[in-house]
Amino acid sequence: MDIDDTAERDLLLARLNGQRRHVLTQLEGLSEQQLRLPVLPSGWSCLGLVRHLTLSDERYWFEVVVAGEPLDFWPEGDNGDWQVGPEEPVADVLDAYRSAIARSDDIVSARSLGDAPQQPEAWWHDAGLSFPDLRTVVVHVLVETSVHAGHLDVVRELLDGHQYLVL
Repeated sequence: MDIDDTAERDLLLARLNGQRRHVLTQLEGLSEQQLRLPVLPSGWSCLGLVRHLTLSDERYWFEVVVAGEPLDFWPEGDNGDWQVGPEEPVADVLDAYRSAIARSDDIVSARSLGDAPQQPEAWWHDAGLSFPDLRTVVVHVLVETSVHAGHLDVVRELLDGHQYLVL
């Protein structure tokens, strides 16, 4: 791994970690009821979005695609990666996200950005998408996390009026 690769990887991880922090910060101060409340017609809750980020963005892309680990954590049912049971403690959902982030960072830090994923082809290949190296996966997850952070900005304002960016 050369210095340029390390600097670029560190920059990408820093930006991704900034978006991850934004997600967690947007949840601070919300009650358990607010965290579980579906606000938009699609029916997802803030906790459901965190579950999605945990399973679909962190665990799937880094553990399965990049590291080649088995996909043995995926929940049953439609949109199972967005579902949080009423009995699941909020702290457990947030801790799972933090743990997945730490594992993802370890996986990314152990590789060069040009390294090919261990699972180079999956559903996205048939959709005409390409993820030939770690760089494209990190950028993909960065974009996805940023988009979902923006979704949380809107939902947070609808829930309690808190604005991330005051206009």
